[in-house]
Amino acid sequence: MIPVLRFALLCAAASGLAAAAPPNLIFILSDDLAQGDLGVYGQKIIQTPRLDRMAAEGTRFTQTYCGTSVCAPSRASLMTGLHSGHCPVRGNWEIAPEGQKPLPAETVTVAEILKSAGYATGCTGKWGMGFFDTSGSPFKQGFDRFFGYNCQRHAHSFFPTYLWDNERRIDLPGNDGKTVGKTYAQELIQQSALDFVRSHKEKPFFLFYAITLPHGRHEIDELGRYADKPWSLEEKSYAAQVSRIDSDVGELLDLLKELAIDDNTLVIITGDNGSSFAPESKIGKRFNQAANGLRGFKRGLYEGALRQACIARWPGTVPAGRVSDEPWAFWDFLPTAAQLAGAAIPAECKTDGFCWWPT
Repeated sequence: MIPVLRFALLCAAASGLAAAAPPNLIFILSDDLAQGDLGVYGQKIIQTPRLDRMAAEGTRFTQTYCGTSVCAPSRASLMTGLHSGHCPVRGNWEIAPEGQKPLPAETVTVAEILKSAGYATGCTGKWGMGFFDTSGSPFKQGFDRFFGYNCQRHAHSFFPTYLWDNERRIDLPGNDGKTVGKTYAQELIQQSALDFVRSHKEKPFFLFYAITLPHGRHEIDELGRYADKPWSLEEKSYAAQVSRIDSDVGELLDLLKELAIDDNTLVIITGDNGSSFAPESKIGKRFNQAANGLRGFKRGLYEGALRQACIARWPGTVPAGRVSDEPWAFWDFLPTAAQLAGAAIPAECKTDGFCWWPT
């Protein structure tokens, strides 16, 4: 089928749903999560009970592709609906003293489109697409609220000296940014995500929850069930980071149910690129990250760098317990979100994506 006709037919199938009740949209993007890290994708050692349950309650995708194999351009592809041949950010280009190459002012993002349809828009976690005084600021790209790390270099510390609350720097007492401190950043980022949901439960919202775990440095406040394992500290910390993603996502799903918005909220979780570790490395072997049959890892162009774990959950709407082999990529999210929200895509937004909602 020719692409334009396929796009029209798929999006038409979603139009009735969007007209009935625009759903809340939560897109959870984990930093360097490997497909093989989750139990539902074959992981036997790291425990991910809430994400495994999320898959049982929703649809699990086997062929989801990120924007590219490193952070900034992958995220930019997700936000802009453009593949890496057209996306204005194509690498991790750093800017001193803080930030990365900004999205250009003329960029149209999924947040801008949803905001035009009356959605509250929030980003918590890691941005990495432009500092606040540039055209790539989250506030110039459609977001009402931001909390976390603007700069991805800064996000390498899970015990940083500060985070950003909108454009206000907040210092974290007891942290020196180099060693394990008193304040674990993910704890504050998680609370920000929960607070955003609570504050906007009465109207449609879009939350881009860019969790920084399990990116290196592999630091964690509690090793939990892995504390007594006969492993290296890095291995224990990595496993605990993945399990922390699991428990935090579970807490978010519990909140949606508590607020009685569970059945009108689409939650998607995936990763921005493949694992930091080669499958044949010590840690890759420890957790058997190649068990899902993918070769390669972050920064490469094999499937292990590009194909992601992905689970979509929307009780009563997304089929429960379904496994889909239908491929989709990050640039498909923008037209899909726009269709679900009943939002028009501006003529200047030349998306490369297709509406993948019916899959």
